[in-house]
Parts: sequence; C-alpha cells; structure tokens
Amino acid sequence: MITRRTVLSGLGSAAMLSQLPTRAWADVPAKALQMPLLVDAVETGRFAMTAQAGITNFLGRAESRTWGFEQPFLGPTLRLHHRSETAAEVRNGLDEAVSVHWHGLVVPGDVDGGPHQLVQPGQTWSPVLPIDQPPATVWYHSHTHARTAEQVQMGLAGVLHLTDGQDDARGLPTAYGVDDLTLVLQDRRFDRDGRMAYRVSMPDQMMGFLGDTMLVNGQVGATAVVPKGLVRLRLLNGSNARIYTLALSDGRPMHLIGTDTGLLDRPIALETLTLAPGERYEVLVDFGDGMEVSLLSGQNINEGMMGGMMGGRRASGPPFEVLPFVVDPQVPVRVSRLPEALGGSRPNMSSSDAVERRITLDMAMGPGMMMRRAENRFSINGQPFDMSTLNFTTRVGQLEKWTVSANMMMHPFHVHGVTFQVLSENGQAPRPQNTGWKDTLLVDGAAEILMRFDRPAAEARPYMFHCHILEHEDGGMMGQFAVKG
Repeated sequence: MITRRTVLSGLGSAAMLSQLPTRAWADVPAKALQMPLLVDAVETGRFAMTAQAGITNFLGRAESRTWGFEQPFLGPTLRLHHRSETAAEVRNGLDEAVSVHWHGLVVPGDVDGGPHQLVQPGQTWSPVLPIDQPPATVWYHSHTHARTAEQVQMGLAGVLHLTDGQDDARGLPTAYGVDDLTLVLQDRRFDRDGRMAYRVSMPDQMMGFLGDTMLVNGQVGATAVVPKGLVRLRLLNGSNARIYTLALSDGRPMHLIGTDTGLLDRPIALETLTLAPGERYEVLVDFGDGMEVSLLSGQNINEGMMGGMMGGRRASGPPFEVLPFVVDPQVPVRVSRLPEALGGSRPNMSSSDAVERRITLDMAMGPGMMMRRAENRFSINGQPFDMSTLNFTTRVGQLEKWTVSANMMMHPFHVHGVTFQVLSENGQAPRPQNTGWKDTLLVDGAAEILMRFDRPAAEARPYMFHCHILEHEDGGMMGQFAVKG
C-alpha cells in the first residue's frame, strides 16, 4: 500500500518539503498519479475537443470552478503523427472567447492559434495542421490577449506527443502511463476552504503569479508508480510563473533525451534541470534498484526587482517535493538499458548570413509604474503589445540571429512558428540542457538565438514572441511579426 510515510522515507527530513506545499498538502491522502486521457489521432488524422466548464475537488475539502478540454480540468494528451495533415475541431463551450495555441508546432500563422484567432462562445474552430517536424513533446494552451494567465490557470492547457512510431526501435520507453509518463507541473493557490483561487495582487502582476500547492497532471499529493527499469518522463512546466530547479532526492542522474522540439543525438546525464514556464524536456530515469525516490525542486529562483522584495519572494528555503515515485516489481520492465544513440539531432547552423535583431524584455520602473493600465506595464523594445501593430516583417527562408536581453529579472522567452538554436548565454556556450532544438528559453541577462523561418504568417494572422510568465505576457511583454511567403 502506498502511504505518504513510505514515499518520504528516503528524504531525510520532512522540513525539506516546506515553502511551496503549505497548508493544503498534508491533508490530501496519497493516491496513484493518473495520466491525462490519451487521444490517439495518428491513424485517423483528426481530433475534436471542447473547452468546457467543470468542477474539481483538488484537496478533498471543497469544490473549485475549473475549465478544461473534454474534462473538468486540463485537456487530453493528443498523439499526432509528426508528418501529417491533422484536422482539429475545437469547440468553445464557455461563456467567453478563447484561443488554442499549438505551442511548439511549426505551422503557418493562420492555424497557429494566437490572440488573433479567437473562438467565440458556441463557435467551432476547424484548422488543418500541416505538421512536418521531428518527434517531440509539445503542448497547447489558450492564448487570448489579456486573458491568457487566468484561462491557463483555470485549466485550458494540455500536451501533444508528435511521434514517428520508431521509439521502440530507439530503445525508448513507450507504454503510456506505465514507463512513459506525461507530467504537467503546475503550482496553484487555494483559499482556507480548499478552493483554487486566482486573485492577483500588484506583486503578482509584477513578479508573476506563484502558487502555494504543487499539482502534477491536475492532482495534489499523488505518487507515480513505476516499473523496476528505465522510465521516460515528459516534463512540461505549465505554471504561470514558477521556475523549477529539478533534481532527484538521492542524487541519481536524469538522462536528458529531448528538448522543446525534438530528441537529442545522445543522452546527456544531468544532476539538475531548470524548467521555466513553457519549456518541455524529456528525461530517462533508472529505477532498476527498486528504491523509492522523489523529484524535488528548489524554490523559485526568479527573485526579480530589488532582490525579490516585491512581494517578499526570495529563492531561499529548502527544496520541496514535486512528485514521489515508488517501484512496483509486478509491473513488467520493458526497457532496462540506456540507449547510446537516439536518432535525433542538435542544431549546428551558421549565423554568418543571418539578419540580426535586438530584443529587450522591459519592465516599467519609477513612480508611474503602478498607475499604468495592466496591459501596459511591460513591453518589448519599449513598446507594449498592440494587437493592431506589427513589430516587424521577415520572409520565408530568412535566417535571423536575435540577441535577447532581460532587465530586472529572468524571463522565459518564446517565439511562435519556429524552432531555434541557442548560440550563447551571457557570452558563454549554452548550458547542456539548451544544446538541443528550442522554442522557449529562460533568459537571465542576455542570450543569442538563431532561427530560420520556414512557414508563412500573414499580417492578419501574425506570429507572437513574448515572455512566458503569463502575467507579463498579458501585461504587454509581447510582440508580433509577419512572415511573407
């Protein structure tokens, strides 16, 4: 029987689990972690889902109003062929407009699902997604201007698996929910009655909304049950603002096999893995010793303005538990040996012919900061987001090198419609975890990224580039660009 005492036995001290999981955590009975519903559209080339309202009792004490796709909270995992035309049907059953951005899919602007492509209440959006990219773990979420943070907080997000059907041949775990686990990491706040609450203060707007309770796949206090072998973890940071610094409680390595938009050429052993909002990483963990272990995270590292004094948020404090694992020896082991090669790639483009751009992620300062409208507190290159204004136009086939700089705090930076190579971070070679193909990068100071635009985006349906702290995105730290065919 799985108990919380059993799960925590190897962690040394319950004090390690302080800071984020606060008042609600201890009251939740241990239970086995459930995977999101799997919708396999590889053969059919089509899927349908409805954004709907629901009721979720996260803590076993009170019901919370939530939203989801085809379920009360979050959405199903969609499995799609990596080279296909897939027909989607998205119906809006809510009482306000939503959109669905396919975060990580390199598709044309007219089906990208940004804020110019709203689905009104009662309407259905039916894009055909011309997918042509390597296998990867990507995701989808609402991207409604000035409403993204709350709509994602309410549950409008889910995961996409792009597959070529060759992972068994690569020696990778593929049994969904058994040795291939999809893990949506989110933090949420709960009121005294146990209801999920999104009440945004000025510090929340400036620093990004941080929760007090850890959710994995929309569940609190769950334990992952795994076989006595290699297990694949597909990690998504679906939080509004929290940055996770992940490690295993006994120090065993995580073997990185995939970044945002594809598999690597070979595994990379890591002791820690930084996961910023919007990022995805795939890792292999060896549970062959049969021992219980927990995935931990350090406290949020984004101190921000005045050393974190806005809202009193500092990176101090012991690690907290993200997810405990227990080994079930009765579960058949499918993979026990770490593959030497993965069949993926790492980018190695030349920037010699690239057009160069400078992107600054700006936060307002001074006595007038608090007087600004909520959607104008942040900007890119000094310009808050304006739905009617293009920041620039490029063309299909163009190679561009962007130097992205962040002032005051770290910002996870996402570009729609492309995958990019990280050339440098603060003048140094990129960290090992950022040597694969990326679409979202945590910028801490300055970074250089290189990308080629392969898909068109009309002026009426442009691509976005923005901070993925959702309160910053809603507050104006977003731009848009067209790509001429």
